[in-house]
Amino acid sequence: QVQLVESGGGLVQPGGSLRLSCAASGSIFSRYFMNWYRQAPGKQRDSVASITTNGVTSYADSVKGRFTISRDNAKNTVYLQMNNLKPEDTAVYYCHAAYFTSHYWGQGTQVTVSS
Repeated sequence: QVQLVESGGGLVQPGGSLRLSCAASGSIFSRYFMNWYRQAPGKQRDSVASITTNGVTSYADSVKGRFTISRDNAKNTVYLQMNNLKPEDTAVYYCHAAYFTSHYWGQGTQVTVSS
């Protein structure tokens, strides 16, 4: 079992930046494949970025070059640095951990990009 708690969301103007954090507890964090997802109102939940146990990253096309995922295994935390934010990035952002067939979700944090 692992518990995930996101933080760092908020209201930001277009072009601004935010850094989301996801703190994990309850298991060996370094074993987990970590992801950030987001869900806008009325839309499905989509993958934004992922990072393997070895630090290999991948991104959705819509955020490439603007978002950076990273992990600090010593702090049991995964981050999502979001730069040059756009109104279409507005969504609830969820942290997700996967280890073989086990999947865990955080409660989500709201990101709103608006002037």
